[in-house]
Amino acid sequence: MDLDDLPTGRVLTRREALALLGSTGTLVLLGCSPSSARSKGAAPTSYPCVVRPAMTEGPYYVDEKLDRSDIRSDPADDTVKEGALLALAFNVSSIVKGTLRSAQGRLCAPLQGAIVDVWHCDANGVYSDAVDPSFNTVGKKFLRGYQVTDKNGVAKFTTIYPGWYPSRAVHIHFKIRSPVSAKSAYEFTSQLYFDEGLTDRVYAKAPYADRGKRSVSNITDRIYNRGGGSQTMLMVRPAKDGYATTFDVALDHG
Repeated sequence: MDLDDLPTGRVLTRREALALLGSTGTLVLLGCSPSSARSKGAAPTSYPCVVRPAMTEGPYYVDEKLDRSDIRSDPADDTVKEGALLALAFNVSSIVKGTLRSAQGRLCAPLQGAIVDVWHCDANGVYSDAVDPSFNTVGKKFLRGYQVTDKNGVAKFTTIYPGWYPSRAVHIHFKIRSPVSAKSAYEFTSQLYFDEGLTDRVYAKAPYADRGKRSVSNITDRIYNRGGGSQTMLMVRPAKDGYATTFDVALDHG
């Protein structure tokens, strides 16, 4: 069994999920829709929410306790991983208590103080601080780090467009968790995916091009299909020296 299938993180109970989603009861992460009040320029204190799916943590999560926004380098020797520059931002929110039971009817507010972890492979499909049949990078810490959300619920990262490895589609892992001081602990883990056409364009250039054609696409990736990966697809736009994207997520953390 591929270790990417191992479950982790907090998920809602069946009763909680049914209360949020009516008869479906399968999705446990909430994200702000592109048409939300925030995207329209209104006050970011409340706006509609829509559901997003949780996904497996996989075998390569390590709590390195690396508080940094730019995760491209290895702290041991300051080497920087090559790849297309990617500015990744999270807008993290919490469901406002006392709102309607319908997921679409709920309102969200920015979640300050949440810890957002990000980790992914390099352009060659290699993770840091991991042992795998094809690599051993124990002690390395490239492409890992966390940020704490500000008063607007925002956490920002500078990284590279991830590479690929044979068993998976192109993806980025993230985890949202409570600080140690939180009265009510919460943790949520999922994965972010990329448009196939964009990936093809990025991979046509160095340092990705020499690896040849990737073997797994979004639609042939079991986790993407089984977990609802189309709902965690990043909307990536061209930016100075690379690309940029923002992902809105909100949690019902009790």
